[in-house]
Amino acid sequence: MASLRHASKRVTVKGAPVRARPGVRPRLALVEFGRRLARNRGAATGAVFLLLEIAVALGAPWLAPHDPYRQTDSILAPPFSPGFLLGTDDVGRDMLSRILYGTGISLLEGVVVVTIALAISIPVGLAAAMVRRVDGAIMRTVDAMLAFPGMLLALAMAAALGPSLASVLIAVGISSAAPSVVTIRATALSVAENEYVQAAHAVGAGGLRIAFRHVLPNCMAPIIIGSTFRVGTAILVSSSLSFLGLGAQPPSPEWGLMLSSGRGLIYLAPHVAAFPGLAILITVLGFN
Repeated sequence: MASLRHASKRVTVKGAPVRARPGVRPRLALVEFGRRLARNRGAATGAVFLLLEIAVALGAPWLAPHDPYRQTDSILAPPFSPGFLLGTDDVGRDMLSRILYGTGISLLEGVVVVTIALAISIPVGLAAAMVRRVDGAIMRTVDAMLAFPGMLLALAMAAALGPSLASVLIAVGISSAAPSVVTIRATALSVAENEYVQAAHAVGAGGLRIAFRHVLPNCMAPIIIGSTFRVGTAILVSSSLSFLGLGAQPPSPEWGLMLSSGRGLIYLAPHVAAFPGLAILITVLGFN
């Protein structure tokens, strides 16, 4: 009771209640993220690569020299062949054009997967931190999911949903939510101990208002930073499932599918598998 009276004194002026401090706004979390990025030379280099990839993804229709789906008579042309800078695949399609178009698909995979994961993990993580009676059940479910490798869990769900890019995005998004729940819950528990959150409780603010107005904004910095790392992992897992035939289907220029198509030609025409694999590697390293 003494702490409640103390909190009430901190949030009243001459008897008139005022709002508790709302905490860090999301745009301030972005500013903090930018400051950390500027201090880390490796992260700044990765950000430059990612900006270039985004530019390539948006400009693919103008940058690609050929239609990525058009088949030609130049089958398995080697790199630096006339008209085909990176060569062609086993049906004569231009490798450079397909990789450029695949950039947008792979970035979309990462963004959609992380968005699905956050849409699940933010409300669930906040509920686990703010509502004690559901915390145990939520964390037992999360622990059960974490007991399985994320790749195996995504593989099982994608196989159950059927082979398609949408199935892979849903499966990887759900399997990626469990680690995010743990992170968000831990951060929210720490933020909930701050005085302005206790003051909000003291003046009678509702649980949802406290969670989304006072707690969540102060969790945004670690959420944003963690999400950038998870985009790279999401691209890698999604490409792996496409490599196994569970994701994008032919003739899509998805990098994992292109890598799968070229694995049988590794000795005859290694460029068919090498360039998509290199694109995946550079993208994942850029996010990490």
